[in-house]
Amino acid sequence: MTETATNGNVSAEPTTTIPEGKVIPCLDKGFVRLVDSMGSDAAIVQAARVSYGVGTKKVSEDRGLIRYLMRHAHTTPFEMVEFKFHVKLPIFVARQWIRHRTANVNEYSGRYSVMQEEFYVPEAFQVRPQSLSNKQGRADETFSAAESNEIIGLLQHGQERAYDDYELLLEKNFARELARINLPVSQYTEWYWKIDLHNLFHFLRLRMDAHAQYEIRVYADAMAQIVREIVPMAYQAFEDYSLNAVRLTAPELQAMKRLLANTDAGILTDETLAESGLSKREMEEFRVKLRQMQP
Repeated sequence: MTETATNGNVSAEPTTTIPEGKVIPCLDKGFVRLVDSMGSDAAIVQAARVSYGVGTKKVSEDRGLIRYLMRHAHTTPFEMVEFKFHVKLPIFVARQWIRHRTANVNEYSGRYSVMQEEFYVPEAFQVRPQSLSNKQGRADETFSAAESNEIIGLLQHGQERAYDDYELLLEKNFARELARINLPVSQYTEWYWKIDLHNLFHFLRLRMDAHAQYEIRVYADAMAQIVREIVPMAYQAFEDYSLNAVRLTAPELQAMKRLLANTDAGILTDETLAESGLSKREMEEFRVKLRQMQP
């Protein structure tokens, strides 16, 4: 990895010297690379035992303690572990990502440096119509091959035209900080992103979820691979008690009590669920959770 600092902004480009297994390609031109990490499963245990006092090693093994901490949401010990990533990602993904304000970020600057001609183009299987049930998502079905190719062509044409204009403005010595303003959010940017494990788990729980946008899920999945290697016990606890867990709302718990108390309530009707205070949307979500509970 070669790095050059430009007025405090880091420009980095991957080289063949990156250790194998440290960089994971994402989308068509992006990647996630682990720059550095501090701590391990042992650091979590060490921090927790300071709170408990001397002698607790005889009471609980490391794995059991970590799982107890995760299960009961004792999150502070997980903050003793930190990760620093180098990420290359489309700007529209970065705008979603930056909403997680519990990290330190330093992004490539288009004020100091020339923006590169690199744009995200979705694969054909991700070129889909707007979902009718989800106002902020795409549908499950896809366009025909001809329609997909036409849409991809339109995207590429717009990107090429925008970058041609950008280069023309730079040739006219127009200020870089303004020349970039017409570039699309499909353009790639890069940043260094540092975060503690507790907040990273929160990021992963939200962004690995099936309801998250596909493009940011790709990056979350890549980061999860790295985290799993460094803190395997903590990551397993995260999977068991957070990522793959089912959470019930108070009205859902009331419905569950009705279900358990009434042996004839194998199928809960809308009327019965409404009596427990569930809305139509909550009824749908509750039934999904019930299906997850089935053996």
